[in-house]
Amino acid sequence: MKVADKWTEYRLIDTSNGERLEDWNGVTLIRPDSQIIWKTPHKTDMWKKADGYFQRSSFGGEKWTFRRNIDEVWQISYGNLTFNLKSTGFKNIGLSPEQAVNWDFMSDKIQAADRQINVLNLFAYTGGATLACAAAGASVCHVDTSKSIVSWARENAELSNLSDRPIRWIVDDCEKFVTREIKRDRRYDAIIMEPPLYSKKSNGEVWRLEDNIYDFIELCSKVLSEQPLFFMVNSSATGILPSSMGYILGEIMIKRFGGTVIYDEIGLPVETGEMCLPCGLTAIWQA
Repeated sequence: MKVADKWTEYRLIDTSNGERLEDWNGVTLIRPDSQIIWKTPHKTDMWKKADGYFQRSSFGGEKWTFRRNIDEVWQISYGNLTFNLKSTGFKNIGLSPEQAVNWDFMSDKIQAADRQINVLNLFAYTGGATLACAAAGASVCHVDTSKSIVSWARENAELSNLSDRPIRWIVDDCEKFVTREIKRDRRYDAIIMEPPLYSKKSNGEVWRLEDNIYDFIELCSKVLSEQPLFFMVNSSATGILPSSMGYILGEIMIKRFGGTVIYDEIGLPVETGEMCLPCGLTAIWQA
């Protein structure tokens, strides 16, 4: 497992019975997590003192409940990157901390390339990977379907003093955008994506990860330059093995470009125990 263990302002304190207890730069939250199927006793009284708790009801409805007033927006930093955090209508608050281990990988690869790297970040969310790549010196095209999420990512770029970097902010369907980029003969040296498990397109068609991911990765490979650096696929979907995603990347990429594929779970260390929480998978082709 690749473990994101370099955080100084985020802590995964404890996990039990479908929930995680976390500290986000001084704000303690309890959030549901389907990976936590164990029913171990709580190992700290901080569960009783958490600032916020995301509740799911068996009768429907989801909401945050707060024990004290917290700022509507607060910040957290990872190295030189700073992000806005917000309690949304879902359990997410704007960041996946386990992805920091991938931000480090991207940054190292871009800096070691010793040439200008053009990155395409698809399903780019609030821009963790975008900012890591931009800070490392890459040009980045950030694509997400949500206008509000792209605005949030731009806020993070400003907080991280990266507003002047060559970042294109695109609100669009990722598949349609890649198809147009191929027609425009625009090429990228690296691709990052974290596609959803399930989504419904504007034309009513349903996109399912297990049914569509091979075709989508194959489509994206057509927008790569002649000397690509890496192709990274992340997923928090349960039931899909890292080796399965790695197999897809290997079949599509190695025949054309050579290189190697690595794949693994990614996770977070749990402060009160000896184990790490699995948070998804990463598969990476690299030159």
